[in-house]
Amino acid sequence: MLSYDAFLVRLTELNARIAAACAASGRAADAVKLLAVTKTHPADAAVFAARGGLAAVGENRVQEAAAKRPLAAADGAAGLRWELIGHLQSNKARLAAETFDRIQSVDTEKLVRHLDRAAGELGRPLAALLQVNAGRDPAKFGCELEDAPRLLEVALAAPHLRIEGLMTIAPLGATPEETAEHARRTFATLRELRDTLASRFGVALPELSMGMSGDLELAVAAGSTCVRVGTALYGAR
Repeated sequence: MLSYDAFLVRLTELNARIAAACAASGRAADAVKLLAVTKTHPADAAVFAARGGLAAVGENRVQEAAAKRPLAAADGAAGLRWELIGHLQSNKARLAAETFDRIQSVDTEKLVRHLDRAAGELGRPLAALLQVNAGRDPAKFGCELEDAPRLLEVALAAPHLRIEGLMTIAPLGATPEETAEHARRTFATLRELRDTLASRFGVALPELSMGMSGDLELAVAAGSTCVRVGTALYGAR
């Protein structure tokens, strides 16, 4: 893994990208949070994030995060928040609720029920985002756009879940231009869906988790509040 000094250089460059994207969109510089994606990297990656002033890291696999979190905490990252951004099977809901501060990948009613039960047994509310396949990509997880209202209705009725917003992943295209167009359309679709759902259900859904290393500027322009970045921070896995 890269050195901490090299990480700080990358972090500075990335923060500058985010700030420039916010300025270009007429948004406040602190309107977008950076989620450092530490999947497949050692626990030191999370320690670097904490030392660099980041509030949270994102992981794709429950068991990997469960093993790394105590190691990072013992090395000075005890205050770091951990978020699950990868697909979650319902049979791992209990371990996920124990391990993470927020689940960004809630995409089925069954998973809602399992997470709600687990959070209730743990005696604390669990923050969550609903993952929507806003780009209609068959290779991506997330509920379909048409199913999002029902999923939100079920999630809002779960007493131990705190639904904070929506998450999506943009499809890839055959060319950089096609990938960018997919991203623009996907991010705009998620923002419009959020606005519609918030109005329909009379709830605040402030979080829009969308955008990664290659398309964060497009995501910020569309209203993202959380960009999930791994490669630009830690290098290729």
